[in-house]
Amino acid sequence: MRHLRRVMAAALLALPLALFASPPAQAADPTKLTSGFYVDPNSSPALWVATNPGDGRAPAIRDNIATKPMARWFGNWSGTIGTATGAYVGAADAADKLPVLVAYNIPNRDICGGHSGGGAGSAAAYNQWIAAFASGIAARPAVVILEPDALGDTSCMTAAQIAERNTLLNNAITQFNQKAPNTWVYLDAGNPGWRSATAMAASLNAAGLSRAHGFSLNVSNYYTTAQNITYANAVNAALGSTSGYTKPFVVDTSRNGNGSNGAWCNPAGRRIGAPPQVGGGAEMLLWIKTPGESDGNCGVGAGSVAGQFLPEVAYKMVYGY
Repeated sequence: MRHLRRVMAAALLALPLALFASPPAQAADPTKLTSGFYVDPNSSPALWVATNPGDGRAPAIRDNIATKPMARWFGNWSGTIGTATGAYVGAADAADKLPVLVAYNIPNRDICGGHSGGGAGSAAAYNQWIAAFASGIAARPAVVILEPDALGDTSCMTAAQIAERNTLLNNAITQFNQKAPNTWVYLDAGNPGWRSATAMAASLNAAGLSRAHGFSLNVSNYYTTAQNITYANAVNAALGSTSGYTKPFVVDTSRNGNGSNGAWCNPAGRRIGAPPQVGGGAEMLLWIKTPGESDGNCGVGAGSVAGQFLPEVAYKMVYGY
C-alpha cells in the first residue's frame, strides 16, 4: 500500500494519546494519507457512458459527472459486505486515493418516505453487517457516511423504534472506531428543511455523535451549501450548549447548484453543485448522491425506481433545466 508508511508513522505518533483517550483517538487524517478523492470507474454514469458512446448526451455526462469523485453506496444489494467494501477501498488504496462509502442498510430504512425502503431484516443482522463493513475497510483510509435519513426520518416511528435505531447507530460507530481506525465516520443529520437544529442535535447526540468524526448534511437533497453551513452552525451551537462538544461536517453538493424548490423526490430544474473538495465552508464538500440516479417513482423520475440511473435527468442536471 502506498500510504502504509504514512499510516504506520501516524499510528505511532497517535499511540500515547490513544492509550489514554476515551473514546480512542483516530489514528490519522485520511485526507492526508491519500492524494485526492477516488473516482469510481464503475459508477452508474461511468458505466452508462461506456456503453453509450454514440449518445449525444454522453460527452456532457462524461465530462461533468462520470469523471467526478462520488460516493459508492452499500446495502443489502452489495453481496458479502466485507468483501464488497474491501474490494472498493482496496482499489482506491492502490491508486492512493480516498474513497467515500455510504452505509445504507439500517432496519426499516426510509420507513416514513417509503421510496428507498428495506434494510437489514433485524437488529442482529444489521450489527453483523456493519461489523463486516468496517472490517472490510480495515486500516486503509476512507470516509463513511453513516445511514442517510436515519435520524431525519423519525416522524412516523415509535419511541421503541427510535431507541433501537440509536442503539444500532451507537454500535456502528463503535465498530468503525475499533476495526477501521483510519476512517472518518459522518453520522447523517438530514438537511436544513427537515428538523430543527435543536432537535437534530439531540438526536445526533443520542445516536453516538460524540464518538464519530462528524455529521453529514444534504445527502440526496438540494439545499445550497450556504444554507447547510448555517444549519450546521446551529446544530453545533445546540450541541455545544447541551452536550459540551461540536463536530465538523460535510455537505452533499452533488445536486444543489440551483438550490431547493421545496421538493425532494426528483424535482425538475436542479443542477450539479460544487465539485468534491476539502474545505469550501465545511470540512469537505462531497458528491454523496450520484447525479442522475433516481429518488424513486416520482417527479422527473416517474416510472423509475430509487437508485436507477436516468441519463436524461443527468444531462439536464449539467445545465440546470
